[in-house]
Amino acid sequence: MTDKPSAETRDFKDTVFLPKTDFPMKAGLPAKEPGILARWQDMDLYAKLRDARRGREKFVLHDGPPYANGDMHIGHALNHVLKDMVVRTQSLLGKDAPYVPGWDCHGLPIEWKVEEQYRKKKLDKDQVPAKEFRAECRAYAQHWVDVQREQLKRLGINADWDNPYLTMQFESEATIVAELLKFATSGQLYRGAKPVMWSPVEKTALAEAEVEYEDITSTQIDVAFEIVESPIPELIGAHAVIWTTTPWTIPVNQALAYGPDVDYEIVEWGAPTKRYLVASPLVDDFIKRLSAEMNRDEAMDIPDVPEDDLLALGNMLDDMPPPPPARRWKGRELAGTMARHPLAVMFDDTIMDGDAQERFERERVDESFARLVNIREHARYCSELFDGVLSPDSPKAEFYLRPRPFLPGDFVTTDSGTGLVHMAPDHGEDDFDLCKAHGINPVFAVEGDGRYREDWAWLGGMGSVINPKFNAPDGPICQTLREVDALASASADYRHSYPHSWRSKAKIIFRCTPQWFVPMDQQRGDDGTLRETALKAIDDTRFVPAKGRNRIGSMVEGRPDWVLSRQRAWGVPITLFVDRKTGQYLNDPAVNERIVANIRTHGVDGWDEEYAADLLGPDYDVDDYERVADILDVWFDSGSTHAFVLESGRWPDLQWPADLYLEGSDQHRGWFQSSLLESCGTRGRAPYNAVLTHGFTMDGKGEKMSKSKGNTISPIDLMRDYGADIIRLWALSVDYTEDHRIGPEILKGVADTYRKLRNTFRYLLGALDGFDDAERVDVADMPELERYVLSLLGALDAKLRQSVDDFDFNTYTRALSDFCNEDLSAFFFDIRKDMLYCDAPTDMSRRAYRTVLDTLFHALVRYAAPVLVFTAEEVWATRYPQADSVHFLEWPEVPAAQADAARWDGLRALREKVNEAIEPYRREKTVRSSLQAEVEVPAAAVPDGFSDNDLAELFITATVTRGQGDGVIVKPTDMAKCGRCWRHLPEVAEDGDACDRCDAALAGMETA
Repeated sequence: MTDKPSAETRDFKDTVFLPKTDFPMKAGLPAKEPGILARWQDMDLYAKLRDARRGREKFVLHDGPPYANGDMHIGHALNHVLKDMVVRTQSLLGKDAPYVPGWDCHGLPIEWKVEEQYRKKKLDKDQVPAKEFRAECRAYAQHWVDVQREQLKRLGINADWDNPYLTMQFESEATIVAELLKFATSGQLYRGAKPVMWSPVEKTALAEAEVEYEDITSTQIDVAFEIVESPIPELIGAHAVIWTTTPWTIPVNQALAYGPDVDYEIVEWGAPTKRYLVASPLVDDFIKRLSAEMNRDEAMDIPDVPEDDLLALGNMLDDMPPPPPARRWKGRELAGTMARHPLAVMFDDTIMDGDAQERFERERVDESFARLVNIREHARYCSELFDGVLSPDSPKAEFYLRPRPFLPGDFVTTDSGTGLVHMAPDHGEDDFDLCKAHGINPVFAVEGDGRYREDWAWLGGMGSVINPKFNAPDGPICQTLREVDALASASADYRHSYPHSWRSKAKIIFRCTPQWFVPMDQQRGDDGTLRETALKAIDDTRFVPAKGRNRIGSMVEGRPDWVLSRQRAWGVPITLFVDRKTGQYLNDPAVNERIVANIRTHGVDGWDEEYAADLLGPDYDVDDYERVADILDVWFDSGSTHAFVLESGRWPDLQWPADLYLEGSDQHRGWFQSSLLESCGTRGRAPYNAVLTHGFTMDGKGEKMSKSKGNTISPIDLMRDYGADIIRLWALSVDYTEDHRIGPEILKGVADTYRKLRNTFRYLLGALDGFDDAERVDVADMPELERYVLSLLGALDAKLRQSVDDFDFNTYTRALSDFCNEDLSAFFFDIRKDMLYCDAPTDMSRRAYRTVLDTLFHALVRYAAPVLVFTAEEVWATRYPQADSVHFLEWPEVPAAQADAARWDGLRALREKVNEAIEPYRREKTVRSSLQAEVEVPAAAVPDGFSDNDLAELFITATVTRGQGDGVIVKPTDMAKCGRCWRHLPEVAEDGDACDRCDAALAGMETA
């Protein structure tokens, strides 16, 4: 060996094997990702991947169709990233996992938006030819399909973007019609009148999935119905009181319901005294409302009253003797009782005969006192108050003259109100069922826009019924009830949850209209009922998370018949011809075949009147049949997607049933359920084997996002500012099975996680510079640390595989990140960087380390590829610029390696204590790095098999010795520092000299 030059003249910088890579630390994702995306499009990545996986085991995720209406929002982003993660991980496992995206294009949201454009131009949509209007809806939907497609592509979603499915494609519309006709042919379709959720603003029935609930403040009223017949003599002349928060339903009341096991009693109140029948447990609450009403001058529209009269009234009420103990009756004893509708006095002059009128006049005191205690003259003498409200000559006036029967209702409770419920079969499910059972039919008084029919005797042509002013204590309903002395109380202060249309945000009502239904409980031969079939299918389906099974199960168990019809223009028509004489729909296979073929040729326009005669054919007279004008519930469209996407053959890579449906948890009552019912009704099983649901994205404070709050976060803006990989990493890091959050601080944490993952890859790329197979070392020849890290990689591999099976992407992403940060960067890389930088290239230990780095690279880039789709591509192309995309790769083969995990866990725990002990010295600058520290560790804490030199290397310290104490002792070293490896070693004479190891490495370099 040559003599060492002096420390002053030696420069080791060029002799150290530092990592080399062009992979930048700064990601620059917003600028870089579009170029990668363009490369994928140029190579047709999706099609090439299909070719590469053809013939393999299939995994089919069927994409639930988002609505073609507006930009992608953060919920879309999360949903599609999850779907992409499922497909990519299944492909990584070697399966053929196609992904055909789709869109829902029919229905009210699009029609509503097109109507808005008309309204802005002050045009009447109803004046536009239907075909022209549908064409505008189709164009509107196509515009947003194109917009959303580009936005979803930008997220890195790998899908058949050039050939998506749309529910408005003619072939799709024809298949939807064919599915409907399967229900008709099998007798699973009927036309009936039932209360359905109805939007007066949008003038159509709504599905449950189209409804959201918001808190509102409503008018609550107590209305008195005079009892005119009863098996209990004491009740005749008393007033049965009902309580409601929908005053607008009083004009269509047809009965009163009682709870058979509820106790009822008479409450005497007022001057002159009136007797009210209410449930005993609710007497106190009722009296409180009566008292509040008496003091509510403004609500009663009471004029100024002399103070003496007020005092007289107060004294009179104070002097009233306490009521005697109330007699009580069980509800079932009320059977046979009849009451009179409060408005009966308006339409029957015989109600107040001469004697009654005289008695009425005798009981009156002066006018102001009479008004104060709610005494009113007969409505006929106050007709000017009802101008435009009453139509005494209406043919419907007799409706109010019929007595109202008391009916037993199991649904009647004493939670609130009066324990008596007024029945309006037009506007409530319980009302409808109970009245129907007793031969009472709906009257269809409320029109589609929420107004009463023009010919209705009370409030004819008036409304809308959802208008708060219409229902207010001083509105026309309460005013009329007050004038006939039937309004016991009214106040606009009842806070409760109420259903709204999620599109118009307007309140909805229950409204009885003729609709088309699929029965849930009709026997279907040997197949049981649709409800039974669906519940069995739910039992046979895997749900992730498992609680989804109970959620959709309870919904199906309790749901009413499926309402298929809507009264709008933009949608798939209910293609039925109904016999005008019998009311039965035509069920002719030849006619059905012509209908489907015509829809396939012309789309939904193929059901227009101009085609009716040709569709019916020569065997039927078009004048004998009604062509149904309703359209299908849009959920039937989307519920049929499995038929025209998975079964049609248009996408031969797909198959039925799907392995997985994946949507938000709200789809238990939406797409999951409509698909389930459609498939069970036509195929006897669910169209999916598994269902995965995710929660909703909240803002950083856990609040629901809304434009009015200004707390929405646009994924489009995020991609511009952060890049798509950051959104993907966020989406796959949260516990998506629950509601989750996004906000600036959360994104800052995600960006930090991304930075650490990127730096892991940057280190690997740099450390592997020049690596080739000749350098590779067998696992058996590796040092124990390398074998231990490979065993950790094996454990990670198993954990990630399990996470893929469980669709547990939060665990997947966290495990990958933790391995890179804790096992590699903070441990393995930290320890071995000295070997990488300073050992000779031919050294077996260095070669072993680089062999493990290569194994780690190939595993980690594959694990990361489904998550960080752009970054993984960049990493792969940096090392293999001529290679195909990283996304063609399959799950890595991890070499088996054995290591005593418990022994290494103990060593790592001790290493952590050593680092903690050194940190105060570092902060005080007593030592500037751990290499300057000499440490003493508790001998009992050192696992077997590690020498002191091993410990110094693993702890990255100058020396390690063992002591008998319990703690770690640290002191600065006095040893000189090697100028090349910077270790403090006894053989180094003075700072800057080379240690023996570095001398050997330098000699080898000189020889080479």
